Amino acid sequence: MEERRLGPVVGLGTWNTFAGGRDLAREVVGAALDAGVRLFDSSPMYGEAEASLAAALEGRRQGAAVATKIWTASPVEARAQYEAQLGWFGRIEIEQVHNLVAWQEHLPWLEEEREAGRIGRIGVTHYSPSAFAGLAEALRSGRFQTLQVPLNPLEREAEAELLPLAAELGVAVIVMRPLGQGALARREPPPGALAELGVETWAQALLKWALSDERVDVVIPATKQPGRARENAAAGEGPWFGPSERALVARLAVQQL
Repeated sequence: MEERRLGPVVGLGTWNTFAGGRDLAREVVGAALDAGVRLFDSSPMYGEAEASLAAALEGRRQGAAVATKIWTASPVEARAQYEAQLGWFGRIEIEQVHNLVAWQEHLPWLEEEREAGRIGRIGVTHYSPSAFAGLAEALRSGRFQTLQVPLNPLEREAEAELLPLAAELGVAVIVMRPLGQGALARREPPPGALAELGVETWAQALLKWALSDERVDVVIPATKQPGRARENAAAGEGPWFGPSERALVARLAVQQL
């Protein structure tokens, strides 16, 4: 799999997928690791996902990178979330401020933890275009090393300002919702379209659509199926789509609405 600034370009998200318990998480994470996935994204917002991810990584933590989040305005609760994460993972490769919540208040102590070596990079996230101006403000502070935003053929608002700004500032980009929270991936394109794109699945076409933007470092599709994790990982190799292939994927996505 191709590697960019955050490692292999296909990661694994854990939103709404690990509720089935730790056995399921072990199967999915194991399949992803075997397929070359290294970055695993989670959050305290996702219920038991962090604990399930930690259990799934037992014995294989050295080969993985954890990107999780602080999700609270409370300084006390923020520290509690962080201490729990250190207990589960030992070190946090990417600690993100989830949905911009109290980011100015969290940054000083997160930077101290980074200087101490317990955090690798500090990032910031948001899912809603209505908050993208706030994300731009946070990036312009010069204190974040990663940005996480949605990007797929039907959600392209990040292309207007955030992706150019991240490129200008040298900020690595993590793409959430590359499959439109699964809704896009469940639609099947017309016969022959996949062969024209050189992929085996429509999900791979969507992932390659995002990764063909050189400003994107990693996509983090979520899945409950080990086989799907392996299929998604296969999208992490070139050749990448040019403008005509990206336009075709975008047209197919719109036609399937």
